[in-house]
Amino acid sequence: MTRIPSDACVFWDVDTQVDFIHPNGKLHVAGAETIVGNLAALTDFAHANGIRIVGSSDSHAPTDDELSETPDFADTYPPHCLAGTPGQQRIPETALRDVLVVEPDDATADVLERLPGHAGDILFHKRYFDVFTNPNVGPVVQALAVDEVVLYGVALDVCNRYAVEGLLERYPGLPITLVTDAVRAINEDRRGELLADWQRRGVRLARTVEIIAKPR
Repeated sequence: MTRIPSDACVFWDVDTQVDFIHPNGKLHVAGAETIVGNLAALTDFAHANGIRIVGSSDSHAPTDDELSETPDFADTYPPHCLAGTPGQQRIPETALRDVLVVEPDDATADVLERLPGHAGDILFHKRYFDVFTNPNVGPVVQALAVDEVVLYGVALDVCNRYAVEGLLERYPGLPITLVTDAVRAINEDRRGELLADWQRRGVRLARTVEIIAKPR
């Protein structure tokens, strides 16, 4: 497999989209608007310091399995982040630069051919909670030779959880830092349980100020 020289660390931005962040969004994560300042600080720091941002965004079709008019809020949720709608867009504070958008249906060979020479951010679209249901994620992470991840976004107990646990399972020993004041959960009562479990499994916890003060 082609390996692209990496700057070691990537910032992993999970689903910082209008429907999740804005109070009038279709699936607003309570309190998500309070972390926008930290999300902006992390984004600005990455761009100012040449750190690649790897982002994920829901990009749903109305028929996706995750969507339901009678959701159980466990396996199904109300319609949100429908492709092409304002709510599916990323908030301005986390806008990506020189972005390579990777769709779930993109052929992996074609995606890997586009990576050499691409120094900008990467955005994985997905149709389910788990970013790794986009089959291009694993090959791209390997090709980039990622050796450190700083992760933030929403929602901590759904899409963040799939991202963190997917990285832990697929890349044992990969240093992962979760930015605790740049995440929000749908059920904030689960925060302590999740963070304690991830910390036990090797995930480092840090605040935004610690991340942006650290030379890289």
